[in-house]
Amino acid sequence: MPWNDNANPGPWGSPPSGDDDGDRRENRTPRRPTGGPRGPRRPDGPDFSAQFERINERLRRFFGGPGGEGVRPAAVAAVAGIAFALWALSGFYVVQPHEQAVVTTFGRFSRVELPGLRYHLPGPIERVEKVGVTNLNQSMVGGSNRGDLPEESLMLTGDENIVDLDFAVTWRVSEADKFVFNVRDQEAAVKAVAESAMREVVGKTPLTAILTTGRGAVQAQAAELMQRTLDYWNSGLTVVEVQIRSANPPSEVVAAFREVATAGQDAESAINEANTYRNRVVNEAKGDASRIVQAAQAYREQSVREALGEAARFNQIYNEYSRAPGVTRERLYIETMQRVLEKSNKVVIDSQGASAPIILPPDVFRPRSGTAAAPAAPQAQAAPAAPAAEQGTQR
Repeated sequence: MPWNDNANPGPWGSPPSGDDDGDRRENRTPRRPTGGPRGPRRPDGPDFSAQFERINERLRRFFGGPGGEGVRPAAVAAVAGIAFALWALSGFYVVQPHEQAVVTTFGRFSRVELPGLRYHLPGPIERVEKVGVTNLNQSMVGGSNRGDLPEESLMLTGDENIVDLDFAVTWRVSEADKFVFNVRDQEAAVKAVAESAMREVVGKTPLTAILTTGRGAVQAQAAELMQRTLDYWNSGLTVVEVQIRSANPPSEVVAAFREVATAGQDAESAINEANTYRNRVVNEAKGDASRIVQAAQAYREQSVREALGEAARFNQIYNEYSRAPGVTRERLYIETMQRVLEKSNKVVIDSQGASAPIILPPDVFRPRSGTAAAPAAPQAQAAPAAPAAEQGTQR
């Protein structure tokens, strides 16, 4: 290895020795002796102390005047220029897409910078504070992952009950300058406003609505009230959402509350059953009444029309009777007898002027009702000399 080879001078040259060393020392600035507190120079490695000495020597020559006395003005100007350039370049900064930068001049608000590469006068003249304006922040009220906070969660409802309510508020920064200057502790301010708004809304709402179907209305009202309060403070915050995480009665009265809820459900079930029975009975009664009314109206219409028909028929008969009374009486008599004897098993024979026996067919005496057929009657023969006064023979 070249570092272990004493014959090889290495990259820094051979160590001085003999008369050559004396000649070099006459033309060079004296060096610190190799001995002393740091110990002798190691022959197997680079001489760092010698390198430091050379650097210090060059710096003294650069800053010092001729002969190493005084300070050169050009060196001071160069150092000052470099320092000023570094100070001026420190004013560049980058605003991310989700941020806005609030620039202050000696502590007073100056402007708001949008995303991109920006520049401000370096400190202590101007300072920059970056604020995330699109990030969604969440504040827990009433409890968190570490446990419940009864001093925040216990609230009095509108019907003078107590509810254990935990909720979360989601918010974001809408105006960075107001957010930085008008609110000192933003997280604590949002939490205080949220708790105050929720207590006011819960104080106007009954317990049953909070535990069942009224949560949506409570959340909306609390978010609206929070936003009005934050706007009044010029906080630069926007409430995105208020969400109720849990709403329960206090643990001391959970059993009694469950009994009350069960009784209420039973009462509601009984009311629903009664309403169902009432609706069924009422609808059936209405249907029967409508049917009876319609039947009565139909009977009335039928009776009226039949009466009108009978009256018209009577008028027609009267007109015919006034023209031919005898014929009309005979016709009425015949039609009446036809209606009377239409369904009877009677045969009327007019034997006046008859000289021959009358033979009746067997089916004349069969029943006409269509139920059971009566046995055929034997043929009847009229007497050869019927009395003249006899009007008919029934068989």
